[in-house]
Amino acid sequence: MSEMITAELVDLEIDRSAGTKEAAARALAERMVAQGRVTDLEGFLADVAAREAQMPTGLDGGIGIPHCRSAHVTEPTLAFGRSADGIDFGAPDGPADLIFLIAAPAGADDAHLTILSSLARQLMDEEFTSALRGATDAESAAALISGEPVAPGAAEEPTDPQAEEDPTEPRSEDGPIDPRSEDGPTLVEPFRIVAVTSCPTGIAHTYMAAESLENAAREAGVEITVETQGSAGFTRLDPAVVAAADGVVFAHDVPVRDKDRFAGKPTVDVGVKAGISRPSELIAEVRAKAARGETTADVGPSPVDNAGDSGDGYGTKLRKWLMSGVSYMVPFVAAGGLLIALGFAIGGWKIDKAPSVAEHFVWTDTTSWAALLFQIGGLAFAFLVPVLAGYIAYGMADRPGLVPGFVGGSVAVTINAGFLGGLAAGLIAGAVVMGIQRVRIPSVLRGIMPVVVIPLISSAVVGFLMFLVIGKPIAELQSALTDWLEGLSGANAIILGVILGLMMCFDLGGPLNKVAYAFAVGGLANPTDGSFKVMAAVMAAGMVPPLAMALATTVRGRLFTKTERENGKAAWFLGASFITEGAIPFAAADPLRVIPASMAGGAVTGALSMAFGCTLRAPHGGIFVVPLIGQPLLYLVAIAAGVAVSTVTVILLKGGRKTNPAESGAEAEAGATEKKVPAAV
Repeated sequence: MSEMITAELVDLEIDRSAGTKEAAARALAERMVAQGRVTDLEGFLADVAAREAQMPTGLDGGIGIPHCRSAHVTEPTLAFGRSADGIDFGAPDGPADLIFLIAAPAGADDAHLTILSSLARQLMDEEFTSALRGATDAESAAALISGEPVAPGAAEEPTDPQAEEDPTEPRSEDGPIDPRSEDGPTLVEPFRIVAVTSCPTGIAHTYMAAESLENAAREAGVEITVETQGSAGFTRLDPAVVAAADGVVFAHDVPVRDKDRFAGKPTVDVGVKAGISRPSELIAEVRAKAARGETTADVGPSPVDNAGDSGDGYGTKLRKWLMSGVSYMVPFVAAGGLLIALGFAIGGWKIDKAPSVAEHFVWTDTTSWAALLFQIGGLAFAFLVPVLAGYIAYGMADRPGLVPGFVGGSVAVTINAGFLGGLAAGLIAGAVVMGIQRVRIPSVLRGIMPVVVIPLISSAVVGFLMFLVIGKPIAELQSALTDWLEGLSGANAIILGVILGLMMCFDLGGPLNKVAYAFAVGGLANPTDGSFKVMAAVMAAGMVPPLAMALATTVRGRLFTKTERENGKAAWFLGASFITEGAIPFAAADPLRVIPASMAGGAVTGALSMAFGCTLRAPHGGIFVVPLIGQPLLYLVAIAAGVAVSTVTVILLKGGRKTNPAESGAEAEAGATEKKVPAAV
């Protein structure tokens, strides 16, 4: 820990430079930059903000722990700030006066993450936080934080565990005795709980929740064993411990791994912050459920359904389920689409008529090699809808949802229900499995539920619904959508291109961007000329924002900070590779100018791509798949036009703003230097 924090990374009067959580994070991050621990201030702060957007990092007791894993961090680092007035980090009990900024490299090793997790546990110790509040200088605060871990029992005098117990309580050598038993004194078995804690980054909240639960269990006289599924990996609970447990507590913001281990037990399922702020309530709740005989089969949806922020609404959950399926489907689309495109590029447009390479293949014939690529790509494409459906169901119900999801997706392919059929099959399969999981099951059957009963019943139900009830209407709707895309021309095609371009550039990789991309990728499951045009327009528009920011920082560098100019160099490659997120650092710093400019260029590019009739069979690849694009030169013209529009727009918007008086000294000095340059230069 001594290598992670020094006196230079401590600010005991952070109020002088910060009144908000964003300003506090910046003040501490600037200290990390000065020490060479962070290479890109704005990029790192964007990563911190993204983590903060997932869930506020304020904790009860006046603590704020903004943290993230970032590619801009060179080594695991901790900075500490103390505020006299308090800074709001979203904690229920008010502002935080102790702020810890935790920075971990994207590839931090387990040893470093374990040390950071030990700090998270220390924050639950009132003596530790009181000492920090009383520290008089940066050196002593850094020493307190980086002190050697306290050996078990070193913080207090060793005691005999039995000495603290009521001397009048009847006991045996094995523990307390219940004197109320009609059959004479009997041993009182302690209530046993197993728990799992996890958070998106797995650095702080994961371990703080574990510490809180362990402390609360100790006070309640309950035995608890916690599995922390953090970034440093996790050690799976002993199956014997799980089997002996009387109840389960899940305090998590990401899906619990291998959740089936805990099936059939009384379960409390909450977000990770609840594990930190109200552990005693959770323990009391799981004990009450055990007393009533409730199990995971009796109550509520599966824990995966509740994964994510505890306040997620149905719309947010639905989006996560759909994106789960799309994310697993995309690699099949990418591999299949590129292989098919290469087959056409090498063998011509009649390659789809070639005989099976298993029956006819000539090693020296390029047509045979083209047919091989085409047919492998076709087989990869055949998995699109089943994979989509299977992993939507997986996102809803975990592994039990896979079998009915794949079955439903295969039925959708059989009846030509396509992408829409896959969406419906996945949602139905997940809902059916979740319904089965609510049914009270005799204990003798629980062992075979996930292996036999759930796959059998859910597959039969999903197959029946897809074949005989909703499959045909969905197939007709899919056919109508395919015909509509195929018939797009003129103004209708251009309008669709504008809409898709705006969606791709509005949130730069966010939910709206993903909806537009999923729509385009879904069209490839039923390949037509219209769906190829949509895919081309979506990829072209998605390339515009980072390329425009890169060009703007090149031609008008004085309008951007030094960090933004450095980000602009990377944005050239990111944009060319169709990674729209390359523009996020610019949008995070100046959203009111960057986002409208990006949307303007994206709309132009989308419209031109549709108007030119450009087509694309691959869902990704950027400029590197231009040779496989229909109308490649016009495609490049469409991208260039959009980049030019976005570049000019952002330059005009930024050029019209007033100088920010809060600029850092370096930036202000740079601006002053530029003003002194003669006009002739």
